[in-house]
Amino acid sequence: MSTAPRPRIAVTTGEPAGIGPELCASLAARDWPCELTLIGDRGLLEQTGGRPLAGLAVEHVPLAAPSRPGRLDPANARYVLALLDAALDGTAAGRYDAIVTAPVHKGVINDAGVPFTGHTEYLAARTATPLPVMMLVGAGLRVALATTHLPLASVSAALTTERLDAVVRVVVRDLASKFRIVRPRLLVCGLNPHAGEGGHLGREEIDVIEPCLARLRDEGLALTGPVPADTAFLPERLQGHDAVLAMYHDQGLPVLKHASFGHAVNVTLGLPIVRTSVDHGTALDLAGTGRADPGSLHAALALAIELCAARRP
Repeated sequence: MSTAPRPRIAVTTGEPAGIGPELCASLAARDWPCELTLIGDRGLLEQTGGRPLAGLAVEHVPLAAPSRPGRLDPANARYVLALLDAALDGTAAGRYDAIVTAPVHKGVINDAGVPFTGHTEYLAARTATPLPVMMLVGAGLRVALATTHLPLASVSAALTTERLDAVVRVVVRDLASKFRIVRPRLLVCGLNPHAGEGGHLGREEIDVIEPCLARLRDEGLALTGPVPADTAFLPERLQGHDAVLAMYHDQGLPVLKHASFGHAVNVTLGLPIVRTSVDHGTALDLAGTGRADPGSLHAALALAIELCAARRP
């Protein structure tokens, strides 16, 4: 009998002053069913891990400047982006099947004079993806976002019929292709309290969300909503659905993070590659203390392995 090939997965080690390098070094403590490569400065990884990285391959990318735990340095901003570029170049060349990313610090990258809004947008630009969609997975939940890193005051204007249509299609397509869900069933939140209360608390549901969902249902998509966000996560609402689509970042993610923070996984839908990430930031106050929980990174790697298997013919 033939054995399926082990997926080849690149893990970018993230902001060098944060907890990313030590979390990545912790991957050496387990035997993973994949060919695993860490992308980062080898000396930094061995230093933060406290030992040689036995059993782990490293694609060495040198730091631009020495790094100290908890001390951000804009001089290393382009190093952080070089890690992502190395991973993307490796997937384009066929050396890697998926990318797992440790956290980066958006502020210090911008302080270095490099416009940067986040991993999701950077990976989308590099892969010419017109519409990446953020989805977090954890505690039996999948929560996707119609808009991501926007000020709350900008959400309504960004939530156009065209955008919502495109986001729903990306989520449904990737739930089918990457998660092998035969006919994805999506529970869609409204934007306003009580899903607009018939227009008394806002018209986005009437003018944008309801007409968009109706057209997509006519095409055969399994969509429920818009439903009030404050009751969307009740067990009886969730039953029979494969994912929830929230309208903005802080509408859906607090619920998921309450249920599974530290063990949830960020998945970027819409990309031509598999990309997963942690559900937390750089945690500068924990860097170098040995108290950082590697649970989310380990979950991100496990999900990347699962998604690679699901993509096999």
